[in-house]
Amino acid sequence: MQPDVILFGPLDTIFGSEAPGGVLVIEYVLLVLVLANFGTRLLAHRRHEAQYEDGGAEAITRHPAHIATNVLLVVTAFFYMTIAHHGGMVMSVLVLGAVVTDFFEFESRKVEARRDIPLERPKGAIVAVLLVAMYAGYQALFWLIKDPWSAVV
Repeated sequence: MQPDVILFGPLDTIFGSEAPGGVLVIEYVLLVLVLANFGTRLLAHRRHEAQYEDGGAEAITRHPAHIATNVLLVVTAFFYMTIAHHGGMVMSVLVLGAVVTDFFEFESRKVEARRDIPLERPKGAIVAVLLVAMYAGYQALFWLIKDPWSAVV
């Protein structure tokens, strides 16, 4: 499915083209970015725990790889909105919710460190990114179950 309006020229052509299964390439890219965000979230939490053990609350800093995946997710979700308006809008709202949740989870880790209590996992951010992953998986992998789904519904 080629986009009706081409705002970004070759990028729209590449990411708006169909991959196997009739899915847009950008949807696979978003799924990979969400999974990478899970990985960087794990790395960031491990780093926060190590920083807390070494230097206390003031030593805890944001992980650069996690910041990069957050920024890439937001930019890619907004770009997806220019190609597929409905799916892009839903994805953008979910991604922005996950990034805002991640911001507050980082601040809560700092508060926990200042109060000298054990650092918890970022549960809210994990749930938010899980919602993003479920929607990205639905967009990118629905073609796997499309025939049985059509038979039932």
